Amino acid sequence: MKAFSKQLTLFKSVFLPHRWIGFLTLIIGGLFLKPVLLELYHLVPEAMGEFPGWKELISTLGLLTLPQVVLGIAIVLMSIGLFLRARVAWSFSLILLVAVVLFNFLLPTGDHRIGYLSLLNCFFLLWFWRDFNQSSLAAGTLFALISFASLLVYSLCGALYLGDEFHPVINELSTALYFSTVSMSTVGFGDIVPVTPSARLFTVSIIILGITVFATSISAIIGPMIGGNLKRIIKGRISHAMRKNHIIIIGATPLALSVYNGLTAKDETVTVIIPPEVTHDYPPEADVLMDDPSSDKTLREAGADKARYILVLRNDDSDNAFIVLAAKEVVSPEAKILALVNSDKNLNKIKRVQPDIVFSLQTLASEMLLRKLSGESMNTDNLMDLLFQDGH
Repeated sequence: MKAFSKQLTLFKSVFLPHRWIGFLTLIIGGLFLKPVLLELYHLVPEAMGEFPGWKELISTLGLLTLPQVVLGIAIVLMSIGLFLRARVAWSFSLILLVAVVLFNFLLPTGDHRIGYLSLLNCFFLLWFWRDFNQSSLAAGTLFALISFASLLVYSLCGALYLGDEFHPVINELSTALYFSTVSMSTVGFGDIVPVTPSARLFTVSIIILGITVFATSISAIIGPMIGGNLKRIIKGRISHAMRKNHIIIIGATPLALSVYNGLTAKDETVTVIIPPEVTHDYPPEADVLMDDPSSDKTLREAGADKARYILVLRNDDSDNAFIVLAAKEVVSPEAKILALVNSDKNLNKIKRVQPDIVFSLQTLASEMLLRKLSGESMNTDNLMDLLFQDGH
């Protein structure tokens, strides 16, 4: 049974939505590129031998070949971002796949099967959009590289195709690279000048696209770097300011989570302390400190000296005892420390560290069962006395 459970867990981890959607996007990009790459493989050597100029070569390859190559490569690269669950990769994958759908349905050379597969992938992206919620540096860098490479290819091909319309004439790849780089960076030395309206409009498009690409690329890379730190700083300051006359919950047990939900539903201010190695199901907006709860420094950071209650609700009684001892050195005289006892045999041990209240579900359950079996009645006062015991 355990082996089957492990296999099921492994199956779920492998077939997460972002993984198989990324794999499907990779397949679409490969299928979209395959016919173009095969055509270029056979055509480029012949074209290089037959035509001496770049303009004739680009005309032979066709106006739709270059966009298809760039689009296919961009989709393949975006599949990597989808594997990383990046939001920017999700957005651009959706746009690129729509372009693939239009390409394959509107053009006579399109493949309807790739179009339908792209439509299906768009549906999956929209359906599982919540899974792509990461703002990663890797995805931002990937977007920046794709944008820069696409603009560079566009600039190179345009400069070579319109080479006769510049002064001096652009007829070499190195010259086209120089002109493209100068125009994209908006430096504009003026040593190569467009002399026709078409060449001038082309140069304007490079300048505008260059400004856009560089600005968006910088924001895509720098944004995730400073966004997380800024968010943590702001959240930390706000949380620190709110940690007054509040309630501290220590632990990530189901009981602790249930108590947290009940307190927040009553508009109580709650701070949670969890050891770094413990996973939890608290909501993202929760004020959670991931640190050692038995440390004086952690308790002071959580505002234990200004708290009304400290609820020690871990599932290990020895940990609860150490935390109570640490909390008693920090809390104010008005604060109350409530300690959970998971096992009856540790009840007296927990009482020795003298929390204000001892909380034992096991004692309550056993006493209620015994009284039920013996036919004795139990009122609310009896329940409260059994559930909450004086720790002193």
